[in-house]
Amino acid sequence: MSTPLLLEFFDRLPPLNPGDDEELWAAGAQAAIKTFRSAVRKRYTEGTLQRLLHSTDPRTRRAAVLALGLVGTMASSAALAGRLGDDDPLAQRFAADALWEVWFRGGTPEQNWRLRQATRAGDPAAARAALDALVAAAPDYAEAYNQRAIHFFKRGEYPKAVADCEAALRLNPHHFGAAAGLGQCYLKLKKPKAALRAFRQALAINPALEHLHDTIRSLEEATGRE
Repeated sequence: MSTPLLLEFFDRLPPLNPGDDEELWAAGAQAAIKTFRSAVRKRYTEGTLQRLLHSTDPRTRRAAVLALGLVGTMASSAALAGRLGDDDPLAQRFAADALWEVWFRGGTPEQNWRLRQATRAGDPAAARAALDALVAAAPDYAEAYNQRAIHFFKRGEYPKAVADCEAALRLNPHHFGAAAGLGQCYLKLKKPKAALRAFRQALAINPALEHLHDTIRSLEEATGRE
């Protein structure tokens, strides 16, 4: 399919400009996004959308990134991660959001549903039990480890969170969230050199994590810039 067709679908969405609140935009554009997703599924393969990520036209890259966030699989994780350093700010923002969507769809449909239910559980014990069961049933599902790491971190179980962050990164080396989370865990464990390595890794994966620059600079000063 030609690039203009994808752009035709994309241009039917409400406009989003750099600096706009993306969550508010998405909330107000739900019906249009659903129509966009349906049109993309009918006309484009995942491989074609991946190729369009390399278009010289930033609007085409935005459209392809958004589309993959809606219909893509883990097979698109590396391609989407390559757009985290895009010089177009909207393509960059869409890429980060698309990756989270793809990562949450990294298991079977049932496993994906179980993960979302676990993350929404109000009872910490129930959430822990659900995440433990999911990790046992789906040991290759990276996001299950990452979400359990978040659970452990919130409860102050930092060594367990470190182990799950590392597991998530082994399974998904593009997971900037797990890398940044690993850095936070090491800070809590008072291991600044390990934290520095993790934060550098997160920033290398996703250059848009600009808030990490100050943290990295402080850790470099504290550790002798090792």
